[in-house]
Parts: sequence; structure tokens; C-alpha cells
Amino acid sequence: MQDEYEYVEDIFRGYGVEVILPDEDSFLKIRETLTRIGVSSRKENKLYQSCHILHKRGRYAILHFKELFSLDGLESDLSESDIARRNTITNLLEEWELLEIDSDEELEPTLSLKQMNWRRNKITEHVKRSIFSFNNSIYIIRM
Repeated sequence: MQDEYEYVEDIFRGYGVEVILPDEDSFLKIRETLTRIGVSSRKENKLYQSCHILHKRGRYAILHFKELFSLDGLESDLSESDIARRNTITNLLEEWELLEIDSDEELEPTLSLKQMNWRRNKITEHVKRSIFSFNNSIYIIRM
């Protein structure tokens, strides 16, 4: 006799926020958008990407870069503010209808956002990525 409940393996081992993508193009849109959301360095005029999208066995999750270290078995100093940053970014992506959060629960904690115009604030370099503007703005998480 088979169980009533189907076992769903936790392939992300408790890290990240599992999400559902609305269409085939969503993965690339989200990946590109995430390169434009992060923490800014005012001294160096750089933007450091905070989160990444991970695709594994047909499922997707948004993870903070420190969660990726932990997922690979490396040491990481993941803090509550890192989790809040990841949750805020995931909520923002859902608000923009780029993804759907695969949970009915509210993501908490979250942080406030600061929106910057990249032309006016002269962000000259994105670490590992090119300059992004979503409606000519860069979204930065206020720490």
C-alpha cells in the first residue's frame, strides 16, 4: 500500500527560498536581475551581488551567496541580516512577477530597500556582472 503523502526530497537542504518560475525565460531574467541587486560600496563605486538563483533537478531556489558556501559544505558566517536581505530580494522578484514563492508562509525577516539611479550615483563596477537598471534604477539593500 502506497503512502497518501508523496515524499519531496529537500534538495536544497533547508537553504534558500524555493520558487516557481512562470515560464521558460524566467530563469535568465531572474539571473540577470539578481546581478543588479546587492550591497553597494560607496568608496569603490561597486555593487556586490547578494543572491543567486539555483536550478537543481527541475526545481529552483533563491539563495544568499553565503548559503551557497554552506550548501557546498564550506564554512560560512551567514547572519540573520543575510537571511533578511535574501527574503527582501525574493519578495521584490515576486512583486515584479518574475517568480512565485513556493510557500504560503510570509518570508521574514526583511529589510528596507534603497533605490538608486545608477547614472546619478555613478556605480562604475558590478562585481562579476555588468551594469543593470530595472526601470533605470539599481536596487540596493540598506544595511
